[in-house]
Amino acid sequence: MNPAKLKRSIAALKPITFWIFFVSAPISLIYALYISPPDYLHGELVRILYVHVPAAWLAIGIYAVMGVFSFAGLVIRSPFYSLCAQSLAIPGCILTIVCMITGSIWGKPAWGAWWVWDARLTSVVVLFFLYVGYINFCDSGLNKAASILNVVGLVNVPIIKWSVDWWFTLHQPSSFSLSQKPAIANEMLIPLLLMTITFFSWTLTVFSRRFSIKSERFQRQNHGLA
Repeated sequence: MNPAKLKRSIAALKPITFWIFFVSAPISLIYALYISPPDYLHGELVRILYVHVPAAWLAIGIYAVMGVFSFAGLVIRSPFYSLCAQSLAIPGCILTIVCMITGSIWGKPAWGAWWVWDARLTSVVVLFFLYVGYINFCDSGLNKAASILNVVGLVNVPIIKWSVDWWFTLHQPSSFSLSQKPAIANEMLIPLLLMTITFFSWTLTVFSRRFSIKSERFQRQNHGLA
């Protein structure tokens, strides 16, 4: 990854991802709330999943991408990669909170409890605290410690992914697999993918904006970005 080229790509992302978000947000909401039919088992409650599932996917994915940037920053010793990871931390943390809140709202009518400490939910809480710890380290100027925490915390990513297969849990198994056709009807798959595009474009918009601010601040303080 060439820092100069990647920086130009990030700058070019800002207007594109904003307009994708601006267009996709109302379309995905209309499809999820009105066009998509109720589920045969859970009825209107299924609409929560159109927010919960994309938020969960991206919260995990963002942390993994941050880990790659943090590892690159530690090995190459370039602040550029650390700034990339820092710019992703806030949207990743917000999506983790959205995931936990919507999961609780779903859990009460579906499971009879707002929260259960099963493997999937517990590992997501660990993810939230990893985000919080990383952000606090960065705010305290402990960027190397933040990067180490991020890289070490990557062990939690496969735990979240396969927790429903490794342990008994109330959480349903994944409906998606790279080797199999999605176990979900198209009427549900379409709003799910549309909402994923909306959240993804929002993430990139926030990321590009935060990176621009952080890199400009870093350049003023250090007269360059390597």
